[in-house]
Amino acid sequence: MAKRIAFVPPRFGRAVLGGSEAVTREAAIGFAGRGWSVEVLTTCAVDHYTWANDLPEGASEEDGLVVRRFPTVHTPSRAAQKADRLVSAGEMPSLDLQVSWLSFRFQVPGLFHHLLRYGSQFDAIVFSPYMFWTTAVCLPIVADRAVAMPCLHDEWYARLDVLRPVMSSPGVAWFLSEPEHQLAHRLGPVTPNHMVTGAGVHVPATYDPQRFRERYALHRPFLLYAGRREPGKGWDWLIDLFADTVQKLSLDLDLVTIGVGPVSPPPEVSERVVDLGFLSAEERDSAFAAATAYVQPSRLESFSRTIMESWLAGTPVLAVADSEVVAWHCERSGGGLLFSGQEDFAQGVRSLCDDPAGTAALAQSGRQYVLDEYSWYAVLDRMEASLGARGTPA
Repeated sequence: MAKRIAFVPPRFGRAVLGGSEAVTREAAIGFAGRGWSVEVLTTCAVDHYTWANDLPEGASEEDGLVVRRFPTVHTPSRAAQKADRLVSAGEMPSLDLQVSWLSFRFQVPGLFHHLLRYGSQFDAIVFSPYMFWTTAVCLPIVADRAVAMPCLHDEWYARLDVLRPVMSSPGVAWFLSEPEHQLAHRLGPVTPNHMVTGAGVHVPATYDPQRFRERYALHRPFLLYAGRREPGKGWDWLIDLFADTVQKLSLDLDLVTIGVGPVSPPPEVSERVVDLGFLSAEERDSAFAAATAYVQPSRLESFSRTIMESWLAGTPVLAVADSEVVAWHCERSGGGLLFSGQEDFAQGVRSLCDDPAGTAALAQSGRQYVLDEYSWYAVLDRMEASLGARGTPA
């Protein structure tokens, strides 16, 4: 009889943007391909701003997986809002306020009760990421067979007392990078059975950068940013860095962005910032291949899937040095340049534009690094090994 594994992300589906969501989806498909019986237990939400119930409740089949969706419930609370304001300001709320904060975005009582009733039927239940109700509240009730894939960032939320059980109580923990692993230990107790598994990255069969440039009338070289356009991801900072650099250096260069969220460039570079919105997987791959470089301004990364996708496409990376994870990948791979502020950013852009041979060498080093370290075959081997070392619960 096939072993049974469940994955519990707050959102699920091809249209859902997010690193942890992508890793969860591909890991679930990978386990199914290895003969495991896989279910996905998630919410009806797609939008991570509203957490509204956009998809129907109940069971369906997606990508060959059984997906069970449960509706979100919203109970606004002044205590929860106060806690979130304090955390956003870098202050630690009282334990009482932290408990209220757990339900700040949403609750999923149907999922909780489903795990109470049927959780013991699974050999392993994977929860990710760490800070949502679906993980913080639901993981402890099936802790003996729970696997935490926390996707930790060095932020105040990770220091909340109510989130400590996510790391200390599960049977297994999977980390996506060594800096994330080290951060977890600095924050507090970690379950003894843990492993740096990394995350797998799909290798596209083909890229068509020329067709991509023609389709979107991209006549100048461009930097690429992919993901959520949010201050926490460094988007506003990147816009300022880009505007200052192209004006001071008089560069014939655009900034192309794909993903979700407002773009809002300053007027002086509005014609140089091109928003292509949400793209298909094939076009997204070609966007990476067509770029002069991929820019990663986010300090809050546990793996940074997009830099891996850029390297696979033969494109180097220009990344923020303050992100331990991104800097770790760039230094190990030799596939990118790091920046800390305006001067470093401008120097990096100039180097990437003026030195094609050096740029190609960076990209080649990065691609080989991803192929060597982050194939799904190797990552799934590590994940299965960690489950085998723990043994199957009685």
